Amino acid sequence: MTRRLGPAALVIAGALALAGCGGSDSGDSGSGSGKAELSVGSAYMPQPVSDEMAAGFLTVTNKGGAADELTSVTSDVAGQVTVHETVGSAMQEVKSLKVPAHGELVLESGGNHLMFEQLKRKPKEGQTVSVELHFAHSGPVEVEMPVKSATYTPKTGH
Repeated sequence: MTRRLGPAALVIAGALALAGCGGSDSGDSGSGSGKAELSVGSAYMPQPVSDEMAAGFLTVTNKGGAADELTSVTSDVAGQVTVHETVGSAMQEVKSLKVPAHGELVLESGGNHLMFEQLKRKPKEGQTVSVELHFAHSGPVEVEMPVKSATYTPKTGH
């Protein structure tokens, strides 16, 4: 008799699991959802000291129940924007950076950051730079990044 209940229990468990999967696509934006819910804050660019490149910093917050990844960045001010991680004292370009579920991806001075390369114009303090962040699973997020002094240090530490 337990042999018959075992497969039946598996079928019921499988059906319940599939029913649960369908519910996350219902457009529910509750914090318990099975998708990423991304927002961006603390964005800024120190005024570039070079005519060719600049750095950018921001925090991506994910209130959703699924992780995502920052895969690319575009901006009208640069020919190319690359994503870098810092390991020890060395920075290296990476294809993506993870945005954990219920967590943050912090891009900060001395840590992971954006590099704006092949600048089309040199942004000045007081201006803003438009940036579009692209993710593996979520739609793009547009950010207006204020240009701060070259020596700016935010109170939040990044």
